[in-house]
Amino acid sequence: MAAELSSDNPDVSSCPDDRHRPVDHYENFPVASWLCPPRLRAPVAAIYWFARTADDIADEGSATAGDRLADLLTYRNDLHACLQDNTGSGRWPHVFGPLGRAATTFDLPAQPLYDLLDAFRQDVEKTRDRAGYADRAELLEYCRRSANPVGRLLLHLYGVTSPVALAESDAICSALQLINFWQDAGLDLRRGRYYLPAEDCRRHGLDPADPASWPAHPNAPALLRDLSDWARALMLAGAPLVHRVPGRAGWELRFVVQGGLRILHRIERLQWRTLQHRPAVGLIDAPAMLWRAARM
Repeated sequence: MAAELSSDNPDVSSCPDDRHRPVDHYENFPVASWLCPPRLRAPVAAIYWFARTADDIADEGSATAGDRLADLLTYRNDLHACLQDNTGSGRWPHVFGPLGRAATTFDLPAQPLYDLLDAFRQDVEKTRDRAGYADRAELLEYCRRSANPVGRLLLHLYGVTSPVALAESDAICSALQLINFWQDAGLDLRRGRYYLPAEDCRRHGLDPADPASWPAHPNAPALLRDLSDWARALMLAGAPLVHRVPGRAGWELRFVVQGGLRILHRIERLQWRTLQHRPAVGLIDAPAMLWRAARM
């Protein structure tokens, strides 16, 4: 997911099933950092590990699509049990123990958690069926469930609930998800995931039914440039949220926004050829990100 979180978890290695054993993840957008208020680090980490573990069930290891869907259903039932203060399957105590405490202490809304699981199930089904997305509207609907819930849960923790703030959060989270797609375009293609909207492909002369032809197509960089511009516009539309989130969290959000924009900069430096190469942000980018965050 683009709206990635980052945290330390002493129980991350205790996975009962090698098919879904957690792996080391490249995190673009750390949230549970030293900028996060200490009282919120535990619930932020709980939300992270809930989403991260579900993502691993859907994405990592050697399980079949059928096994993944069955495990996601068990995971969903365990979420329901957790929110009702009941005992679930017991397979993921390192997830649902902290999440249950966070849900009780901070009255976490349930729907964003269920939305995330719906998105992970959709990923499995799309990959199984080797299906893509018809247009930008369908892709944004996926982002509404795969990315936007994280921002809304975090805003809930910070007590920011205005409709304007929620809309800006949705814009930022959807932008982060899209940026992650364009950054990982080649990697996702090799994994059988097709996030380039068919409508955009056709507009640039690419055949949506022949993904294998995309990397060599001369118009592919123009397509990725167009999609990157769309993600940038969404990010900038949501950027005023940094002034609505209080204290250190507002500064954290500035770095989230600048991290996404910096990846778009790296994509541009590659001339939008992310079907062949994956750009990354590193320490060399930190001064520019810090300068731009301070000027927001």
